[in-house]
Amino acid sequence: MFLRDRTERTGLTSDSTETLMSEPKDLFAPFQLGPITLRNRFIRAGANEGMVMKGAPTKALVQHHRAMAAGGVGLTTVAYGAVSKVGRTLPNQVWMRPEILPDLKALADAVHAEGGAISYQITHGGSFVTSVKVDGPTMSASSGINKAGVMRGNFFQRAMNRADMDLVAQQFVDAAKLCREAGFDAVEIHMGHGYLLNQFISPLSNKRRDEFGGCAEDRARFPAEVLRRVKEAVGREMAVLAKINVADGVPGGATADDAIVTARMLQQAGADLLVLSGGRNIESGWFMFGSNMDMEEMKKVLKGSFMTGLMMKASQFRTPEVTFREMYFLEYSRKIRAAVDVPLGYLGGARSLANAEQAMADGFDAVVMARPLIHDPQLVNKFRSGELKASGCTNCNRCIPYIYHPAGTMCVLNLPNELAPNQVRAAD
Repeated sequence: MFLRDRTERTGLTSDSTETLMSEPKDLFAPFQLGPITLRNRFIRAGANEGMVMKGAPTKALVQHHRAMAAGGVGLTTVAYGAVSKVGRTLPNQVWMRPEILPDLKALADAVHAEGGAISYQITHGGSFVTSVKVDGPTMSASSGINKAGVMRGNFFQRAMNRADMDLVAQQFVDAAKLCREAGFDAVEIHMGHGYLLNQFISPLSNKRRDEFGGCAEDRARFPAEVLRRVKEAVGREMAVLAKINVADGVPGGATADDAIVTARMLQQAGADLLVLSGGRNIESGWFMFGSNMDMEEMKKVLKGSFMTGLMMKASQFRTPEVTFREMYFLEYSRKIRAAVDVPLGYLGGARSLANAEQAMADGFDAVVMARPLIHDPQLVNKFRSGELKASGCTNCNRCIPYIYHPAGTMCVLNLPNELAPNQVRAAD
């Protein structure tokens, strides 16, 4: 049901709809998210941590998310788990399979021990395979040159057929079932940033002329089908979330109006919450992060990887200079909030208690953060106690290159004493 239907359901007039939207929610009160209850409305965003060995979580990843839960977040999201080996973008990426069930259980148990809930973000790279050589053309919405994969010899991509779609949808279902078996509370299906499902949603990638291409509704048809199938499989026990773009941020890309269509279709498919992000890794990373990458830090981390460094340098060609501002997706997200009734998580430049309260006043259902929590995992506890009103994160983006470092992502303002990798699998 959408906003118009909610007005009819509650008996509110159009004049009172704005009041309903602006009634602030209590950030620190329990929050019902589908079949689960979170202790508050703060969510650690799914943002790639690294901390992987042989396609499995390490003890460092367990400790990272244990710290998030101990720091007070309601839900912490483990990022970037590929639903199949061929769906990986990076070689040091978890891919979901029964062999890593003990490692997944170690993650879930650690977070639960600290009173938090845990979600796994599941994804498929499609044609966005930047560091792995794939046999044959990579899968995508449409065929053609694969500009994301050319540095690794993945020169071409092919349009998925119905059999491919059924296979990938089942892989998402199987990944969600594996997470359920491991004790996870939720899964987040990644539909943004240029990965496979976003390759269907975005007109930058989707040039199809069948029922899965063309208008915004048809472009979102396959991603909505994936979510529906996951919801049918695990939705009684787990919350099913999706991350979508509020916009692609570049001419010819998906717009906020497209995002409204996608959000409505995902609500009909059964989504419990949509996390609103934006931008694409190749075309508009600056839009995604609300500011430019720190290329000097990237060069330092990637000094031993010529090809990856070259690809990163190429990605900065004609990139605009962008100065960070708080709540940088707010205008886009407000437009989506006003048009749909599905629960929404605000993401994008929330770094203070005032920002979080603003999101609640604007009708969002959760506040989703990554960089401020990487800077200080105790941030939510400190907000609640009154010790802090704002994060010390400067949004310098120097944490981002460390997904390529053996030790995984970290805040350079709070570096550990040793930058040593914890190359031990989570269950060992």
